[in-house]
Amino acid sequence: MRVVMTGQVGLDKKPFLQRVCELARQHGQEPAVFHVGDMMYAEAPDAAPGRILDMPLSRLRGLRRSVFKDILAARETARNIVVNTHATFRWRHGLFYAFDYDQMKALDADLYVVLVDNVDRVHYRLVRDGHADHTLKDIMVWREEEILATELLAQIVSGHGRCFILARGGDDGEQGASAAAETMFRLCFQPACRKVYLSFPMSHLGDRPDALAETETFRRTLKRYFACFDPADVEEKHLARLAVEAAEEGRRTVETGPPGRRAVMDIADLLAIVRDIDGQIYARDFKLIDQADMIVSLVPALADGRPALSSGVERELQHAHEATREVFVIWRPRADPSPFVTATATRIFRSLPEALGYFQERGYVPAAQAGALFA
Repeated sequence: MRVVMTGQVGLDKKPFLQRVCELARQHGQEPAVFHVGDMMYAEAPDAAPGRILDMPLSRLRGLRRSVFKDILAARETARNIVVNTHATFRWRHGLFYAFDYDQMKALDADLYVVLVDNVDRVHYRLVRDGHADHTLKDIMVWREEEILATELLAQIVSGHGRCFILARGGDDGEQGASAAAETMFRLCFQPACRKVYLSFPMSHLGDRPDALAETETFRRTLKRYFACFDPADVEEKHLARLAVEAAEEGRRTVETGPPGRRAVMDIADLLAIVRDIDGQIYARDFKLIDQADMIVSLVPALADGRPALSSGVERELQHAHEATREVFVIWRPRADPSPFVTATATRIFRSLPEALGYFQERGYVPAAQAGALFA
């Protein structure tokens, strides 16, 4: 398996890939990982840390081609190769690509993965590492550019390589990051594992702790058995609400994140990306559905028994149906689902255990895991 992972600056891809490699070794795989940036610095000892992009483009290209020759040579002995690189850079030279067509063609990757993360978490890491010369808008633009360039790379260079967007899901040691590493491992080393888009209401359950707990169980359980794409792993909608509330209170900054990893953001900077957040959520979630084999949607019940069915979930079900994906709905309300749900669903279940039993019967869960479905 030959894998190319891309992603903007500020993602901490190296520790993320270390976790992926640990999982691979636990399953008898030993991937050879190449961090192109580190290799370029090793080839250019005169480059000060964090300053290599200040070099002339001609020298950058020469360094990149030199280290990529070593990567191509490793194909002779390494069964599994993971290349950690970028698809684009936006620096003082402007916007420029970070790969060479002929060498990517020679690598002939089986899989391309674009790692993404919340804008506030990326901002925190950039500031932590001394890179304060950016705006939140810059981070949003870099993310879109990296996704688009990687998708084009996969389409143009490889006739069989698939491209996936994968949310990092937090910092190392957090549950989201661990689940994302599991998904990355499955994409790379268990290609037969079914890929699932998780669908659930994200803004209708604030006063229902039982429904929130049910949703968390749903997300956590499916991630144990499938390669899951979870829209909540890039959750930025709350940032718009925080910005508006802070502006109304006359504050100039707002903070997010856990203790020790608090991102401090300027209110004006945050308000400037509100429309970008909405637009990227809309486009990205549909991409996540398209790259999945099936969608599994949880519709919890409200206190009065009515369905907690958001317009976003309905739109996701319709998109998945039109994309000819299998559509599974776990319907928890007492009332029967509407024709707008039944018309798009491949099958409707009344509980998560019922759905898991069906997936086991159909062989969607590997036999080695099936016995632990209800543990």
